[in-house]
Amino acid sequence: MRKYGVLVISHGSRDEGWVELVENAVKAVSMPEAIPIYASYLELVEGRLIQDGIYSLETQGVTDIIVVPLFVSSGSTHIDEISYALGVIPEPQLETDMELMNIHARIHFTSPIDDHPDIAAILYGKIKDLSESPGEEILLLVGHGSKEEGFHQKWRQGLEQLAARLQKLGGFAEADVAMLLPDQLAERVAWWAREKPSYRVIVAPLFLSEGYFTSKVIPSRLEGFTYQYNGQALLPSPLISKWIEGQIASVFP
Repeated sequence: MRKYGVLVISHGSRDEGWVELVENAVKAVSMPEAIPIYASYLELVEGRLIQDGIYSLETQGVTDIIVVPLFVSSGSTHIDEISYALGVIPEPQLETDMELMNIHARIHFTSPIDDHPDIAAILYGKIKDLSESPGEEILLLVGHGSKEEGFHQKWRQGLEQLAARLQKLGGFAEADVAMLLPDQLAERVAWWAREKPSYRVIVAPLFLSEGYFTSKVIPSRLEGFTYQYNGQALLPSPLISKWIEGQIASVFP
């Protein structure tokens, strides 16, 4: 007889506040009765790593683990290495230090966030107060990105589709995307300053939680430019818990 459990995997951080936001989102997930759920981390959170989560669920008799990768893009190289470590793919596309996990349960691997409409709704809720006249505004969605072949394209596709959703939600005149890796941010803002100098640029960060990238990297790369920005990340938001619920439901017929 099968018993399901859920393993939510996110990157992890030394910042206790970052971890607490993820933990709270996972605790708020509405679960079918008797299905355990565990928040685990790729690194930096001692005692709550992926293998710890697998052991915890299997100790509770779980035979089938639904893995929810709480990452913003399929283009994240972490998705590649986690998929390999869990036995979802036979070999990683890139070199990794991760080793195969000790797993007895079946793994059901769901998809990362990408351009999910719930995420577009969160992003719009975070930036809407920055908007004054959307018909004369440019929405610039910024993600971490990747230089790696194939991963870069997945990042771009997800960002562009999400930016299109945001443009529709907010009625913005234009929607554009930029990655931090490779460094595209200043170049895109400078381009719009030349093309539409009278338009306001609203910068929306696509990051799970606020931290180094939202508070330091993005502002430093935009030094000298005029733009609207509040640095608010996806968490906290009840829609992240709803998104996790949807990923879990996708495994069941």
